[in-house]
Amino acid sequence: MHLPVLKKEVLKILDPKPNQNFIDATFGEGGHAISILEKIAPKGKLLALEIDPELFKKGKELEKKFLGRLILRNENFSNLKKIAERENFKDVSGILFDLGISSWHLEESGRGFTFKKNEPLMMRYDNDFSKLTAIDVLNNFEEKKIEEILREFGQEKFSKQIAKEIVKERKKEKILTTFQLVEIVRKSLPIKEIKKRKIHFATKVFLALRIFVNQELENLKEGLKGALEIVKKGGKIAVISFHSLEDKIVKNFFKEKEKEGRLKILTKKPIVPSASEILINKRSRSAKLRVAIKK
Repeated sequence: MHLPVLKKEVLKILDPKPNQNFIDATFGEGGHAISILEKIAPKGKLLALEIDPELFKKGKELEKKFLGRLILRNENFSNLKKIAERENFKDVSGILFDLGISSWHLEESGRGFTFKKNEPLMMRYDNDFSKLTAIDVLNNFEEKKIEEILREFGQEKFSKQIAKEIVKERKKEKILTTFQLVEIVRKSLPIKEIKKRKIHFATKVFLALRIFVNQELENLKEGLKGALEIVKKGGKIAVISFHSLEDKIVKNFFKEKEKEGRLKILTKKPIVPSASEILINKRSRSAKLRVAIKK
């Protein structure tokens, strides 16, 4: 079941009003989008972007329900400015980015995002396997580069040992599935370390590969730049991030633009989920919401 994270808090701080226009840069399964569309009725429009073609197809059904007020496009938010210009979508009162991986990707996509099921290690949101996949990284990249990816994007302190084990194992057989990778990580870590970790021992490795394969951090930087260009004065940019690398990019972007006099930060400290939300939706526990208003 899909539960949009920090929905109540997002609606409170974005404060969508009837007939305003908004952008949802990460449509997903439409949880935030539907709530915003209800608030901006009767004439307010929402431009929504979804990189995943399968989720996009599912979302197209909703377009009919909102009778032309929902404009859903199968696009990457790194191209936000170009898309808004192409769609002639103006007078934007707020833009929302929810950077979390959707439950659907973990539970239904079958693309290797989760270590809980044995799936091919594709890890692509756009479902385009002609582009770089996690299989390519694990089987073709040099040991030093794999180590760098795990350290930089997963903050994995045993990146050197894991990269060495990956290269050793791929000489025996190609690394194709999630369970193969989990076993490699398990072999690379001291037993004490596995027991000590509060999260699953392979979490950081899976996170690092997903971020690298989908160029998530570069796309976020581009998306934020685009958002600042197209949101109107007095309009808000809201970002929900789920790990420190994303949060740092958002925090630094907002600070830099505040110094330049282009934004005013509305969240001196990020808004986090309530204890009751975490109880209902464990995946929300690491969420941080930061919001700024255009001057």
